[in-house]
Amino acid sequence: MKKNIAVINGDGIGPEVTAQSIRVLNAIAQKFNHEFNYTYCMMGACAIDATGNPLPDETIEICLNSDAILFGAIGDPKYDNDPTAKVRPEQGLLKLRKSLQLFANIRPITTYTTLQHLSPLKESQLENVDFVIFRELTGGIYFGKKELSEDGTQALDECTYNVKEIERIAEVAFKNAQQRRKKLTLVDKANVLETSRLWRKVVKEMAPKFPDVEVDFMFVDNAAMQIIINPKQFDVVLTENMFGDIISDEASVLSGSLGMLPSASYGVCTALFEPIHGSYPQAAGKDIANPTGSILSAAMLLDYLNLHDEARLVRQAINWTLENKFVTKDIDPINFYFTSTIGELVSDYVLNNINPQEINQENIELRKSTII
Repeated sequence: MKKNIAVINGDGIGPEVTAQSIRVLNAIAQKFNHEFNYTYCMMGACAIDATGNPLPDETIEICLNSDAILFGAIGDPKYDNDPTAKVRPEQGLLKLRKSLQLFANIRPITTYTTLQHLSPLKESQLENVDFVIFRELTGGIYFGKKELSEDGTQALDECTYNVKEIERIAEVAFKNAQQRRKKLTLVDKANVLETSRLWRKVVKEMAPKFPDVEVDFMFVDNAAMQIIINPKQFDVVLTENMFGDIISDEASVLSGSLGMLPSASYGVCTALFEPIHGSYPQAAGKDIANPTGSILSAAMLLDYLNLHDEARLVRQAINWTLENKFVTKDIDPINFYFTSTIGELVSDYVLNNINPQEINQENIELRKSTII
């Protein structure tokens, strides 16, 4: 199989973690006789510095002509810490989502037995946690009308949704629930917000088309509490843009590290895959960032391309590294391995299905290109 993949390294640790995903994809291509052609393009602070534009038109064109997009991270302190900055890295990502109509953000929440000690929750609450958050990505308050009064004392952020926007992501979420444990939870604030009442109305009207899926409804404040109290109750969670942004970051603590979780954004013509963490500029260039979220995002990319055996092997390789304590500094600040080493271990597992006994520990410590 031959596929064209757009690569947006982005800012901070983005280039480092994405490089490990590319390494793993190359190992998959070698093992399964695929051909992945990469085209690199810019977005974010690096694009502002180079062109003055957080999302150059060339990047949009490359993405539109690609089978999938692999993205690193976005953000830079010189913009994040300047409230007066009129051009910001995040504007590039919002524009890309709108330009490519990436309306469905999919964030799987999975816990790992070997990392449960890192979560603030009790281990008993983390057992059998496995749910997916479907966040609407191109509507709502992030894309609504924004105003600031002339005297700077009053601001407006408008939140709007229409039926079609709700229906298209709800359909994706319902179909995913049918492939899982057949339960869908709509998270809203229908007791207060008119937009939430519309969400609830549309989902109720769609539910009979999916009779095998149990549907329940939960206010967002309660959902935020339930994710901590009893996260295993959830299967598929459907919600609007801002609520999804907040609860998916909250849910990330269940895994033990923000660096562990992947995401996908599905659109009309293509899809984008990225770890949910930020650009973490303090770690940039130090080879200490956790590439797991990025590598698992690459596994989601493989699933999107209907390469399910390949995606399964990548996840198996990640599980192998965790079980054998090959982890980065965010997981174990004392006995940790480098970003590039994790990428190499996963790639070698993909190619060779290696065992811990076959690992040359000295080579790992020296970060040599061959670890066996």
